[in-house]
Amino acid sequence: MDLHVRYEGDDDPDKCTARRLAQQGHATLHRSARAVPAGIVLDPYAEQALSPADGARAPGDRLVALDCSWETAEAEVFDLEGPHRALPFLVAGNPVNFGTPFQLNTAEAFAGALAILGENDQAEAIMDEFSWGHTFLELNEEPLRRYAECADSSEVVAVQDEYMAEE
Repeated sequence: MDLHVRYEGDDDPDKCTARRLAQQGHATLHRSARAVPAGIVLDPYAEQALSPADGARAPGDRLVALDCSWETAEAEVFDLEGPHRALPFLVAGNPVNFGTPFQLNTAEAFAGALAILGENDQAEAIMDEFSWGHTFLELNEEPLRRYAECADSSEVVAVQDEYMAEE
């Protein structure tokens, strides 16, 4: 899948996973919303969870993320074209938010989405770019496998509810 990022540039450039993915040829950065092609938009405020069923409906076979600080994410308008989907319960493996549910950086969001959509090789390839990358995949191995086995968003939410009940 093609990975595209609406890049705000408000994080430390040396720690920005979206910039690293772009530098390594895994993603394309866009400075304006108009420049971002349509795709499945990874939106933490979306009403529907990402599921394997979305893979067949991905406009242009693309995933789109907004790269901004978590402190400004609520203020950001996710005005990007395409179906908006929230990632289900996943735990961050990066050093900044390690162990925190739902606080993924851009690379983790892409890897999680790719794994749910059955693109495991691509998920592993992008996480190979980070020393902590496989930590994310290992922490979330079981939920990612279970989400990928779901038929639709309602099944993903049911699996997510099981993990949320354990928290």
